Amino acid sequence: MTDAPAAPSDRTAPAAYPIAPLIASRWSPRSFLDREVPEEALKRLLEAARWAPSCYNAQPWHYVIARRHREPEAFAALLDCLSTGNRSWCALAPVLMIAVARTDFPQNGSPNRHAWYDTGAASALLALQAAAMGLQAHQMAGFDPGKAREALAIPEGYDPVTAIALGQPGSPDALAEPYRTRETSPRIRRPIEEFGFLGRWGEVF
Repeated sequence: MTDAPAAPSDRTAPAAYPIAPLIASRWSPRSFLDREVPEEALKRLLEAARWAPSCYNAQPWHYVIARRHREPEAFAALLDCLSTGNRSWCALAPVLMIAVARTDFPQNGSPNRHAWYDTGAASALLALQAAAMGLQAHQMAGFDPGKAREALAIPEGYDPVTAIALGQPGSPDALAEPYRTRETSPRIRRPIEEFGFLGRWGEVF
């Protein structure tokens, strides 16, 4: 496992303005090599997530992790929570996760409306750390939260937020269509003029 960003078939983001190379190297593959992610690497990813900012430092994020070769029953249960399309390519990922947000503040039990936002921030740092280590994390909305809660014994007061597939990117040729084409399609984002406003809504930056 190296600390150099990996860019198989060069998926570097075509940024309109200069950004940090690590950010440009992060992407969301669907094809993964059949290589285990070492426990030490997983701990480094969680350590990156650990240092995300959060409202009142509540740190609402939690991760349920299953390795395909080490926890096959848990992996199968987590895989079964995914949508049919995601299940088709995630079956060969070395690691699957569910990111979970605690929905109240631990100090007083009041609702934490920022819990999902903060869990997203932690997952973004996890994904960047993965890219720095030659791995990539593909975050997915396509899963059944209720099924995940039951299958993974997630208690009330904690919301399953997103599923994550993790590993070292593999060849697009390992995928069936339409995923093979998506794996190599140009990376596209809205221009900043559509979402960056100065002073008031709609005033283009």
